[in-house]
Amino acid sequence: MDPRENPFAPGAGSQPPELAGREKVIEDVSIALHRIRNGMSAKSVLMVGLRGVGKTVLLNRLKNDAEAEGLICTQFESPENRSLPGMIAPSLRAALLKLDRVVGVSHSVGKAAKALGSFIGAAKIKFDDMEFGFDLGKEEGVADSGDLDYDLSELLQAVGVAAREKKTAVILFIDELQYVQKDQLAALISALHACSQKQLPVALVGAGLPQLVGNVGKAKSYAERLFNFPVIGALDEIASTEALQRPVNTNNVVFSDEAVREILDQTKGYPYFLQEWGSHSWASATNSPITKNDALLATQLAINQLDSGFFRVRFDRCTPMEKNYMRAMAEIGTVSPRSGDIASVMKKDVNQVAPLRQSLIVKGMIYSPAHGDTAFTVPLFAEYMKRTMAL
Repeated sequence: MDPRENPFAPGAGSQPPELAGREKVIEDVSIALHRIRNGMSAKSVLMVGLRGVGKTVLLNRLKNDAEAEGLICTQFESPENRSLPGMIAPSLRAALLKLDRVVGVSHSVGKAAKALGSFIGAAKIKFDDMEFGFDLGKEEGVADSGDLDYDLSELLQAVGVAAREKKTAVILFIDELQYVQKDQLAALISALHACSQKQLPVALVGAGLPQLVGNVGKAKSYAERLFNFPVIGALDEIASTEALQRPVNTNNVVFSDEAVREILDQTKGYPYFLQEWGSHSWASATNSPITKNDALLATQLAINQLDSGFFRVRFDRCTPMEKNYMRAMAEIGTVSPRSGDIASVMKKDVNQVAPLRQSLIVKGMIYSPAHGDTAFTVPLFAEYMKRTMAL
């Protein structure tokens, strides 16, 4: 069928034509942000899930919805090699500029901007990735101690006071939060806690891999009372079917029941893979309905595409020994093999392979769903390892 009309959108963070199965998360976050804006108690939100479940897509949707409600939003992704202060400073400047344009008299926006200037001046001493080309002035004695916990708390409270005067809220949308270092994550949690205690309208909507829950708990013991942790997983059969059928229905096309079953069997309901299989099924079909044979051809094309791209780029980040560890994981054949079983496949002692396990967790390739268990953060990665490497 005409590739110009292919409705599917496989890509990193690409908005799918049908955001199926996420209605509850969207509504829950909307309620929380509404309450925070109005000085009422509500928790910030940290969405957790594997790669390819649509966390970034959801984050973008939630930000767009919040902005449509008049909230001041800023968004960034946390890479492995950047400090939180280096990323949050320009984002907060952008938020303050937006806040300054909100109708209403406020003396606090200028004070918050000076607090940001103080924060940057103090943080530059500790974080060499702090690059800022604007002189915001300084608020002496505010956010300038050089102690990140104290300074970030002072800064976000100043931002919160300004937002309250403008009758709005400032919401931080941060992706890949699992990469934020423990001490910096602790400082962010402390700052949000201080704002919450004073009912200031500042909140975080974040996303990360499953290990983010453990990281947050290790950073601050009270974190579980400050955040909600919705798990973003694979779609159920109904939502998966909607994600396939609704986009093509707008072009008077349908998937046959057999084609849907083939795609669901292959993708296990993971949203990114549904987009890949949907796109290739469209390209394989000549007319409606899209048949099981079209879906079978799509399976071959999608796997080739994933092996050369989505899976390969993650595989190439790993050392030979790390690859051996992941190949041993795949060989066991369970969703979350035990560390001891992996070591046995490698014919090594558990303590010998423990550093490999930890380095793969840091890289975001695997995580520990329970003590002693290990699982891939990328769905279907075990099958890829078997196709790519001999044991």
